[in-house]
Amino acid sequence: MKDKSMKRWSTYEPFFIEFNGYKIADIVVTSHALSRWSERVDSDQGNIDYICTFLWEVLKNNRIQPYYENEKEVYLIDDDLAVVSEFMVLKDETDITGKPLHKMIIVTFLGRLSEDIQLRDLKAYYSWLRHSRRMTLVKHGRKRK
Repeated sequence: MKDKSMKRWSTYEPFFIEFNGYKIADIVVTSHALSRWSERVDSDQGNIDYICTFLWEVLKNNRIQPYYENEKEVYLIDDDLAVVSEFMVLKDETDITGKPLHKMIIVTFLGRLSEDIQLRDLKAYYSWLRHSRRMTLVKHGRKRK
């Protein structure tokens, strides 16, 4: 999707979507995100082509926003689906003005806020996860001694 061929022979138009200060020209879905999509979002449509097409449409129609104001990694799609993503600069890829293009790496899909109430306050959810893991480690540590 980085280069879309134009109608004239041998000419290309760089294709990107501006989002949150990034010029996104490529989307990468990790294997972890793919498995989380089928578990938490939609088990029927679990292939990469469908997910990438869905994400391009979301970006084009401006249906994605940061979860918190200062958060640069967690985003909400349609005020419901929580997504963790990172952005990296594409090497040797620039727009017409010479500014770098980025790729959006989808790390994981956390789930839908409408289905998982714990996701409504993400900071509390992560602190609960850390606490439960810590307690599990403490319990296992006691058994070994």
